[in-house]
Amino acid sequence: MEVKYKKVLLKVSGEAMAGPQGFGIDEATVNEISLYIKKIVDMGVGVSIVVGGGNIWRGRSSENMDRTRADHMGMLATAINSLALCSALEAIGVETRVETAIEMRQIAEPYIRGRAIRHLDKGRVVIFGCGTGNPFMSTDTAAALRAVEMNVDVILLAKKVDAVYDSDPNVNPDAKKYTNLSFSDILSKNLGVMDSTAASLCRDNNMPILVFGLNDPENIVRAVKGDKIGTLVNAEGK
Repeated sequence: MEVKYKKVLLKVSGEAMAGPQGFGIDEATVNEISLYIKKIVDMGVGVSIVVGGGNIWRGRSSENMDRTRADHMGMLATAINSLALCSALEAIGVETRVETAIEMRQIAEPYIRGRAIRHLDKGRVVIFGCGTGNPFMSTDTAAALRAVEMNVDVILLAKKVDAVYDSDPNVNPDAKKYTNLSFSDILSKNLGVMDSTAASLCRDNNMPILVFGLNDPENIVRAVKGDKIGTLVNAEGK
């Protein structure tokens, strides 16, 4: 089967892993996502993944909590999600490795770029946990950084909404849907696709982003095939 993108980084939000329950890890949802990841692996696509942690930890619970400490807690949440996704993938025969930006040797490999590239070259899925390993950096920034480091063709940004809109479509029924945007549009219009650090990193390294909804996990397959779904963000905006 022909694919448009042969090497991708898939960013899965923590909320997506929570499924309809809205919190924690919904096993049925994670298993379904894993099945479609397996489909693109079987199509010959090199797959690396960054997972968020919002289903477990959403940041400081009060102003009294130290931001750095809260961000470290969020990094641990992403490690939990990474292990859950790894387990689901391995259960269906997908060879997978978890690499974390914070060292936890008994649980996962420490992130080493060369090792991650070797895993991808051998057809393994690599899941990157703990963000960048630094506080004040989102998992979107981690996705942008790892995508550039792994030299992928595109970031597949799987969201709860099916594309980028000029306002929240859940609140505004007249929200305008974009099919194409430039990096400059993302930054100047403050569209909330990803934080400005991540968007700037993608712009500076000409790393395209395809934003689509994970409400239908088959969109993962449609995305790598180049089907017209979601919103494509690139340098040209077309």
